[in-house]
Amino acid sequence: MKISVVDCQAPRRVQEWELELSSGASAEQALRACGLYDDRFKQPGPEPLLGIWGRRCTLDAVLEDGDRLELYRPLRVDPKEARRERFVGQGVRSAGLFAKRRAGAKPGY
Repeated sequence: MKISVVDCQAPRRVQEWELELSSGASAEQALRACGLYDDRFKQPGPEPLLGIWGRRCTLDAVLEDGDRLELYRPLRVDPKEARRERFVGQGVRSAGLFAKRRAGAKPGY
């Protein structure tokens, strides 16, 4: 079966491997086949963040033909907090639903 493994260590730095594995292979076997498991996950610690086509999975997840195994990096900033900070920086009048109004338009349109 053919699968692809995608890893993104930093913004705009994506690596992709196309692998040919036997049927019934696990996510861990795919990571070992492309050399990522030995490099990154030797030391004890939390299990890596993995997903198959955007859905979270574990190392023992069984892969199917055509799957895309993705390695996720942890978030550095909480998305909600980042949005709050952007909103404070932009100000109330220049952000949000009513920021761009046509001249003479009704409120809310």
